[in-house]
Amino acid sequence: MSDISPIRATSGTNQEGTSAHNRRVMMDALRLNGALSRADLARATQLTKQAVSNIIEELERDGFVVSLDAVRKGRGQPSTPYRLVPEGAFAIGLQIDRHLTRAVAVDLVGTVLVRAEAKLPPDDPHGGVKIILGVVESIRRDLAAISALSEKRIVGLGVAMPGPFGLEEFGDNKWMMPAWQKYPLLETLAAGTGLDISLQNDSAACAIAERMVGAAHGLDHAVCLYVGYGIGAGLILNGELYRGGSGNAGEIGMALLSPRGSDGAVLEHRASLASLYQQLELDPSETGLYDHVAALALAEDPALVAWVRDAAMDLRWSVQLIETLFDPETVILTSGAPEALARLIVEAMLPLPLSIANRPGRSLPRLQLGITDPWSIALGAAAEPIGRAFDPRFSAILKTRSGG
Repeated sequence: MSDISPIRATSGTNQEGTSAHNRRVMMDALRLNGALSRADLARATQLTKQAVSNIIEELERDGFVVSLDAVRKGRGQPSTPYRLVPEGAFAIGLQIDRHLTRAVAVDLVGTVLVRAEAKLPPDDPHGGVKIILGVVESIRRDLAAISALSEKRIVGLGVAMPGPFGLEEFGDNKWMMPAWQKYPLLETLAAGTGLDISLQNDSAACAIAERMVGAAHGLDHAVCLYVGYGIGAGLILNGELYRGGSGNAGEIGMALLSPRGSDGAVLEHRASLASLYQQLELDPSETGLYDHVAALALAEDPALVAWVRDAAMDLRWSVQLIETLFDPETVILTSGAPEALARLIVEAMLPLPLSIANRPGRSLPRLQLGITDPWSIALGAAAEPIGRAFDPRFSAILKTRSGG
């Protein structure tokens, strides 16, 4: 039996013209496993030792990787481990919600270095964007005080907000922030910041945060069920975030709950935090709402517990549907709600209904609790530019081979 422990990594390719993909594979292996030697990297990525040496030297030269002190294992020659340089890259993440905005700056390994928040005027994107640009500017100033190289190494600004996106008819549906969706948000932010901008929905941002620093770290197939003001599912399939044809994949909150949809009820109208606020007659823009809900959950307030019981019935069904459609290794419930409330929800969802996920030899539970932090959406938004720049993706191979 071998005493060599497995290393989590994506396979590289030794064919010519694939260096962009192999750089990403090497950096991802270091992100997943921490410090690794050249031999470890070659074994994990299935690249030749020469290819690994060439890429390591390149990454060192570009400031993404640094060597550590040599380590001797057994009787062999000492090996030099390498790790990512956190200051090798930075990104800013921005959450835009109905009543507030949150922004964070992260480094290459996902550590939050700076954060800020501000209230937004309701249904006023023109006035709201001015506030947002001020928040982003303050984040950049604070980040520059931490690292003099930050401005040169910011790879982008990730934006997360409620979806779905691009629907023609909004009507009076405030759930989808119609005024913001009709506003030229990305163009305005790009002009105001000079940064590359990307957009995703809240659940996708939570899934990216879970993959970077949470329960989905190192998993290739996981679905993050996001319970926030609305409800969504962030889909990590084959190690990558699946967005769908229009960026609306995973909008499970829009699923009709009645067989024929005769009553128009959808999942997020009955099991989201918005429905909780309505049932308990709470103002979602209230200062201190998070702490108030946490106190109710810890005290197991009867009205809150009654909502949890009813919401859990619909959420149990959504997990069964997710498992049937995507066959994930696990479903992770993630939320901006207080941890005490999220735990009550998970406990009320158990036991889960039978599905194809009921199989022997599981290494992970069918359902587990993920990140419960109101800043997780901003974190996931910040992680998206990092992932887009450095994570292994099939597009890196295709673009290289086509000369793109």
